[in-house]
Amino acid sequence: MADIADQIASAQAGTHPRLVGRVRSGWVVMGEHQFLPGYCLLLADPVVRTLNDLTPEQRSLFLWDLTLVGDAILACTPALRPNYEILGNVVQELHAHVFPRFADEAAGLAGKSAFFYDWEQAPRWSEAEHGTLRSQLQRELARLQHS
Repeated sequence: MADIADQIASAQAGTHPRLVGRVRSGWVVMGEHQFLPGYCLLLADPVVRTLNDLTPEQRSLFLWDLTLVGDAILACTPALRPNYEILGNVVQELHAHVFPRFADEAAGLAGKSAFFYDWEQAPRWSEAEHGTLRSQLQRELARLQHS
């Protein structure tokens, strides 16, 4: 994964290939690996190390925007629920993962964190395969922000 600051810079420039859209606390992009179709990340802008580095108002906004991403995923996929993960162990810039979880996931993976999937074998994001879903997510996220 490119570092968060680089991804934000490309989102700001409008050149991020997986860009879903801008929210008040940052940028939403689809994940580079799409083993769970619709997997997105919320990238905090401005860049900070952790959720705790934000003011109380900024924290609330980030978490609210995170749930909007989950709502958009639920509206655009047959997911049963979104899983939210904020880690910061490897990439130490605030970002959150939103993983759609599906009824047809393999039994050994269904109840576990999405990080148990084999990321190296996962389908990579491509415009041809995931562009339509990205467009749907863009429209839904925009609608949710204005409702």
